[in-house]
This record gives sequence, C-alpha cells and structure tokens, in this order.
Amino acid sequence: MQPKPSKDAARGGGRLGGVLTAVSRDPLSTPHRTRNDALITAVIAVAAVAAAFLAGEERRPDALGWTLLAGAILPLVWRRSHPYAVLVVCVLCVAPYHALDNAHGAPMAGSVLAVYTFASLVRPLHAVVVGGAVVGLTLTTMFTVGAHEGLESLRTSGWIIVFLVVGMDVRIYRQYVASMVARAEHAERTREEEAARRVAEERIRIARDLHDLLAHSITLIGVQTSVASHVLTVDPDRLDRAAIAKALDDIADTCRAARGELRTTLTVLRTDATGAPSGPLPELASLPELTAASGARLTLRPGGERLPPAAEVAAYRIVQESLTNAVRHGGAGVGIEVSVERRGEALHVAVSDDGAGEPLPAAAPGQPPGFGIVGMRERARSVGGTLLARPRPDGGFEVLAVLPLRQPEPAA
Repeated sequence: MQPKPSKDAARGGGRLGGVLTAVSRDPLSTPHRTRNDALITAVIAVAAVAAAFLAGEERRPDALGWTLLAGAILPLVWRRSHPYAVLVVCVLCVAPYHALDNAHGAPMAGSVLAVYTFASLVRPLHAVVVGGAVVGLTLTTMFTVGAHEGLESLRTSGWIIVFLVVGMDVRIYRQYVASMVARAEHAERTREEEAARRVAEERIRIARDLHDLLAHSITLIGVQTSVASHVLTVDPDRLDRAAIAKALDDIADTCRAARGELRTTLTVLRTDATGAPSGPLPELASLPELTAASGARLTLRPGGERLPPAAEVAAYRIVQESLTNAVRHGGAGVGIEVSVERRGEALHVAVSDDGAGEPLPAAAPGQPPGFGIVGMRERARSVGGTLLARPRPDGGFEVLAVLPLRQPEPAA
C-alpha cells in the first residue's frame, strides 16, 4: 500500500499549482487586476520610503527627490494595461533621481517590477532593445554621478537583466500554455463535430432501414388485401374461397416476416459490450424468399467467393425497395424480373417490371413524394457504387445498380 501524502506536501503542491496558474494566466484577464496592482504598488511605495530613510541624512531625498520617487512608483498601478508608458515614466523619473545622488536603493524594487512587467507583455525583440537602452541609460547616469556609483550600478544592473530575461521567459511560457489550451479546445470541438456527424449518419441509416422494411411489407399487405377485396366484390356468387384464403395467408406470412426482420434490424442497432453488432444482417441468400412474396422471377449468381457484407446488404435493400416501388406503381400482378450477378469485382443488380399489373387505389392528393429512389442511391453510394433508375422504353420501370466488391483505399 502506498503511503498517503502528508498535509504539508498537499498544501505545498496546492501553493505550487496556484503559482503556476497565476504565472500562466493572461495578465490582462486577471480578476481584480487594478485592485491587486494598487496593493502591490502601495507595498513597494512603503518599502521605497523605508529604504530612503534608512540610507542616511546625506542621501535622503529632498522635495524634488521625493517627487521623482513618487513619479517612478505610482504609475505601477497601470503597468499591465500601459507597459510602454509606465516604463518610460519610470525611467524618466529614476534617471534624474539617481543623478541627484539620492538613496539609490529606494526605487530599485519599482524599477525591477516595471522592467519585468514590460518584458512579460511585449515582443522579445522589443524587450531586448528597450531593456538594453534602460540599462545603458542607468549606467551612463550613474557614471556621471561618480565612478564609485557607476561601478555600484554596474553591479546592481545585473538584477535588471535577470528580471528582463525572467519576464521574456514568462511571456513564452504563457504563449505555450495558451497554444496548448487552444489545441485542446480545437480537439474537443472536432470530437463534438465528429460525434454529431456520426449521430446524423446513424439516424439516416436507421431511417433508411426502417423505410425499406416497412414500405415493402406494407405495400405487399396492401396488394394482397386488394386481391382479397377484388375476389369478394367482383363475383360474390362464385366466391373463390381458396383465393381468399391464399391472400389472407400471404398477409399473415408478410406480417410475420416483417416482424422478424424488424426485430433483426433493431437487434443490429443495439451493440454488445464489445461494440460489435449482435444480430444478423440481410444477405443475398434471403432474396428468394423476398422475391417470392412479390411473385418476381429471380436470377441469382453471386459467384463462389464470399461477398463483402456491406455489398450484400446494399444489394438486398435495393432489391427490396425496387420490388416495393414496382408493386406500388405497377399494381397487383405486375411482372417483375430480378437479376443479381457478380461480374468481376462488382455486383450487378437489375430490377425491372412491365407495369402491366392491376392499378392500386390512387394516393391521397397532396401527399409528398417518397424517398425510395433517393434511399437506393444512398445505399449504392455507401459502398462506392452507382445506381440508375429510369422508365423502360416499352413501359414499366427499371433499376440498375453496380456495387464494387473492393472498397478503394484512402489516399495517404
């Protein structure tokens, strides 16, 4: 068992995290920025006054010296919003303050803070140029006071260079953190967009599956019901009980088949713990049963090799929707021919009808057109194929689809 971290270690880690958060945060978006800078400026002002009084009578500032010291420290309240102006004002006040040989340590903390803030907010090139100019002006001023003061300033100017480098380093660190945050937000947006796209595609696929299944089954039930009604109403004295019984049996068989396929479709939409579909998909082996319900003549030559499941599902659904449209528009007894053959590396699907069946009752006026042909084209396009739906020259309608059995490899 690993030992639990002590409270002191946890407290130290929390303080370190707080420091890193404060350093990496954009200084212009810090909450209560002006109030905090005013408090920091007040502390520096108190420290500067104490340093001036501790320097001794000979170097204690006079009225002009106190004015210059105040002018170098008070603008630090606006150091983040106006770094250039604050640094210029600080330099213009500190240079004559030192030239008058006042207490040289009093304005040091304010000068260092102004240089650090400037370097952490502006471009590194500007920071290097302006920082070098500040150091050069400071050394020139101090050497005009005296050689001893100049050498002392040369020694202390190293602190200005240190805080200049620290400021530039903090600025680079903030830019790095901001770029990491931007990349994370972009990745999150990309994941959300990809998830939304997949949800939309899944909804379209579910709608397409349910449309193919229910439209086919309901259309067949309508045709079989029309046949039974026709037998009952055309010649009631010569009632063909066998024809009525067959129509009703066909309706029952269609309902059972639709119920079973609907259960299969819903099972496929559910996934197990591994994420793999747990139900069977429609395949070409089920086409004879599908076409028999519509009375269509089927030619099925799938070849000897196993076909890709996606191509089989697409071919099955295209045939199913084509039969639905043929019965719906051609009427009961329409002649339908279905051909599914493998030719090389493609599966060719052809469904044609002669349009010579008994017409069904007309649809209600104002009813919007269906999505049968659009759905078939989407089916074919989903496996990289093409589909052509057109009227035949001699009457009827035909659907021709070519479904490649090998998906093209994506470009590198």
